[in-house]
Amino acid sequence: MIVPVGDFLSIKIPDFSAARVLVVGDLMLDRYWSGSSSRISPEAPVPVVHVSERDERPGGAANVALNMAVLGGQISLLGVLGDDEAAHVLEKTLLQAGVHCHFIRQSDTATITKLRVLSQHQQLLRLDFEQPVSQGAVDTLHDRFQTILHTADVVVFSDYAKGTLRDIAKLIAIARAQGKIVLLDPKHSDFSRYHGASLLTPNVAEFNVAHGHHCESKAALVSAATAMIRRYAFEHILITCGEQGMLLIDAGGQAQEIAAHAREVFDITGAGDTVISTLALCRAVGLPVAQAMLLANHAAAVVVAKLGTASVSRDELQQSVHAQHATRQGVLDESSLLSEVALARARGERITMTNGCFDLLHIGHITYLQEAARLGDRLIVAVNTDATVSALKGADRPVNKLQQRMSLLAALGCVDWVVAFSEATPERLIAAIQPHVLVKGGDNHAQNIPGADSVRAAGGEVQVLSYVEGFSSSAMLSHIRDRQ
Repeated sequence: MIVPVGDFLSIKIPDFSAARVLVVGDLMLDRYWSGSSSRISPEAPVPVVHVSERDERPGGAANVALNMAVLGGQISLLGVLGDDEAAHVLEKTLLQAGVHCHFIRQSDTATITKLRVLSQHQQLLRLDFEQPVSQGAVDTLHDRFQTILHTADVVVFSDYAKGTLRDIAKLIAIARAQGKIVLLDPKHSDFSRYHGASLLTPNVAEFNVAHGHHCESKAALVSAATAMIRRYAFEHILITCGEQGMLLIDAGGQAQEIAAHAREVFDITGAGDTVISTLALCRAVGLPVAQAMLLANHAAAVVVAKLGTASVSRDELQQSVHAQHATRQGVLDESSLLSEVALARARGERITMTNGCFDLLHIGHITYLQEAARLGDRLIVAVNTDATVSALKGADRPVNKLQQRMSLLAALGCVDWVVAFSEATPERLIAAIQPHVLVKGGDNHAQNIPGADSVRAAGGEVQVLSYVEGFSSSAMLSHIRDRQ
């Protein structure tokens, strides 16, 4: 069974400053040459690009480390470089971002470099410059790994199949023996070499290749992934499915999925790096895997809207979460409402709250709710359940059932959120929400309003609004009955 992951994540992005992560893998420098292209070469049927801009960015494992450093983590990076100009550019960029670099130099080997030629934001050509990583460099990397492993709580292996991680099974075993969480972004099709890793993040195409068969459905993906998890002693596999979102599977065959958040896909380069970077930081600060997946999904949505290899800032991640939650209004359960309130507070919005039965909606209610809405940016209306209305008003009430009453209130332009409460008073709910302003109609006394004390204690205020004479649900019902 595949369970959709509810977006229970509050607006507050975790503080990643205590996250200690070691990234190990293939280091690269991504170069971008861009310019106009308005003619075809007379020498061959290819476009001529007049290069006017040049950009250089960390790639591979270096991009994974940079992503985490930008989000504020304590990041160490271990890998192999040449002793050339590309290596110096890469190291300088990473050091400026606060990454702790532990590099093994190969004086007779060039740093892996990918040169992309673009025109009008379209990639025309990619040139790869790479040479094999020597076994001597790999042996040195293993020694260095054991020396610095104690500095991290989470280890990320970024395997681009360039040779740095050719003996990765030994590294995983060492890390797991010391109790480290191990995350892995695989490029090899043989997943047995990753035996014992905590979590793998293949995309759906990579997973199908590793599985050996194309999975025609999500159910088939779950079945295949479950078998693979058990066979190779993984804890989870997170399959990224592009515009179809993400699928998280555990050893018990339980699967959770989340829809993609990307509103515009401009370039998928480095999206996998962003996903595993965000996952690693979240796990390093103790977030459960499902919550880590939610944030990783938001981070991926940000990065695919950028050109080329890119990272995601904390502000961008925050804005992505804001954007998703901004449109959630109307009738909500309490858990969803609390998340919305947290989002609104983070945006600096003022929360107003009221409560009542609202059995027969009338002009008095409308006037009072409109007045309440003017006291803040968001208005919450808490509504008595049918049982509590009967306890207050009598066995013949309510006339309208709970869902009808809530739907009518949600349709009013002045109301943002409607939530039900089943207790005799909404005092507990009010204390949980802590609105800036608690309001009631003019037939109430400020000192007797349930929840007023908790609102004042939190620095909020309590207001009694105007009362429209001659209108009440009870009076309306009595009038109707008299006419029958």
